[in-house]
Amino acid sequence: MDIIWNDLWAAIALMLIIEGIVPFINPGAFYRMLKVVSEMDSKNIRILGAVWMGCGLLVLYWVRG
Repeated sequence: MDIIWNDLWAAIALMLIIEGIVPFINPGAFYRMLKVVSEMDSKNIRILGAVWMGCGLLVLYWVRG
């Protein structure tokens, strides 16, 4: 059971690292991205979220498969 929790925390840590790359390297692009997303309606944001989750599941299946 500890391995599952360690994997979960490792995945969260990697997500935070990856999410922080764009604002660290190019803050201007990050501001523009936030502006674009803030102007999107909820339906499109949900679709985008679903697509990203699907991509994540496919990569996880490929890596852990």
